[in-house]
Amino acid sequence: MKPLYLQYLDCPVEYATYDDFNKRFRITRPESFNFAYDVADRIAAEEPDRTAVLWTDENGACVRYTFRMLREESDRAANLFSSLGIRKGDKVMLILRRHLQFWPVIMALHKLGAVAVPATHLLTEKDILYRVNAAGIKAAIISYKDESVLMAAEIAREKCATLETLIVLRGEREGFHSYEKEMPLCSAVWAKPVGDAYPHNCNPMLLYFTSGTTGMPKMVAHDYFYPLAHIVTSLYWQQCIDGGLHFTISETGWAKSVWGKLYGQWLTGSAVFVYDFERFIPKDVLRQMSDHHVTSFCAPPTMYRYILQENFAGYDLSALKHCAVAGEPLNPDMAAEWVKRTGIPLLEAFGQTELVVTLATFPFMKVCPGSMGKPSPIFDVDIIDEEGRSCPAGVTGEIVVRTHDGALPVGMFAGYYENPELTKTVWDHGIYHTGDTAWRDEWGYYWYVGRSDDVIKSSGYRIGPFEVESALLEHPAVLETAITAAPDLLRGQVVKATIVLKPGYTASDELKLELQEHVKRITAPYKYPRIIEFVSELPKTISGKIRRVELREKDNRAAE
Repeated sequence: MKPLYLQYLDCPVEYATYDDFNKRFRITRPESFNFAYDVADRIAAEEPDRTAVLWTDENGACVRYTFRMLREESDRAANLFSSLGIRKGDKVMLILRRHLQFWPVIMALHKLGAVAVPATHLLTEKDILYRVNAAGIKAAIISYKDESVLMAAEIAREKCATLETLIVLRGEREGFHSYEKEMPLCSAVWAKPVGDAYPHNCNPMLLYFTSGTTGMPKMVAHDYFYPLAHIVTSLYWQQCIDGGLHFTISETGWAKSVWGKLYGQWLTGSAVFVYDFERFIPKDVLRQMSDHHVTSFCAPPTMYRYILQENFAGYDLSALKHCAVAGEPLNPDMAAEWVKRTGIPLLEAFGQTELVVTLATFPFMKVCPGSMGKPSPIFDVDIIDEEGRSCPAGVTGEIVVRTHDGALPVGMFAGYYENPELTKTVWDHGIYHTGDTAWRDEWGYYWYVGRSDDVIKSSGYRIGPFEVESALLEHPAVLETAITAAPDLLRGQVVKATIVLKPGYTASDELKLELQEHVKRITAPYKYPRIIEFVSELPKTISGKIRRVELREKDNRAAE
């Protein structure tokens, strides 16, 4: 069968230039669309033995999960959830790590019209209580591996009025339904809802809590058209291929998971590869890619950095055709080393939980390592100054998305769920403010600077953290670093580098001086870190983003 994305495009598929792509690419919204019925079940009907997910784990298990198996289990799961009182519009939290059951469970919720709320197993009791109360969670389906999460869910059921049903994925637990035992007993025939029971295109389908570096997480809801926007993600950024096997390293609790482990891949005809692991070990990831002939791969720069610490000898990466990178800015030296070893360029992108891929390096563009690329044709992207004026080339401003006549592009959220006041802080007269700053070069490529509150103002200069971080990462001693502003009586602020060293290197005053001189050679001398602190690890959010705000607050307290 032909990849299903073809029926949702009102435009050519192949382009010779970015300008042609940006001008002509269009996604068509059908009158009614539900990914579970119109994509997953349709593939099951037309090509039932096609691989949906190839799942492996650290113990050597390997399961080829077909669309036939997916349809049967998702129908049984939908009947189970319906029997437990889960209805259209109900919020269901999914804490399922990288377990294979995530895929049939989320398809079952899409069929029911219930709202899937994926979450990470790293949540604390406080995190779970906050999310249950904020979203009005009615049910939670939880991995059997996380005792602390299971206990927190029990406490949440006692304290939160909306939480009624708890389901443990495997085994039995008092007060919990067992998915493993009860799902197979349900009918494999699911009666598709009709009338008002059928989810409307504009109903919420997914709800994510963003992992911001400040404040409590915000709720981002996406409607039933959202999967279609990931045609751009999969086809033109990750460059998944029909009949291929795509591997995105992400736990299912993050939005990045549905970017690279579900919607776009199945629409473009690629199977999804999943490696279920407890701890990220680079050589094990290389082995999985080699053994299972992964054709496209996506991971954040930090993971590429760790993978490059390994010797590639003995790993067969000949099946690998395309590599994508996102989540933080990319260091050009690291990109060059990856190309040297694999012959494959790293294709960068920028996006948010509120959006899909917003800027990217597309296949008909020159790869410029360190650049986020150019705007997706789905969105009208710009860089503006504090007065709202479009910035000329070379001038740093905020990345924004313009909407027209109140019409939202496919893949864009409509506002923070049930929080119009918070929504007003990012929406202004048809402009969505991302809170990220960048500059645009004369060829239209966007270059990341940092979050708006991360920009350092020192002696009249505006210094973005990424350029200094990138320079430091070119030094062989530096594994990770975060650049922040530290208070200074004379300059107002100075650049501070908090650094994690690679194994074999020792912190010293001599190394500090060497790193400072290194930065002066790599970038403008005024940007060098006047303060350097060596640490064993950097503070991060549960999604792995560096909490620069925590580093800033620590220095501000010390200066008081």
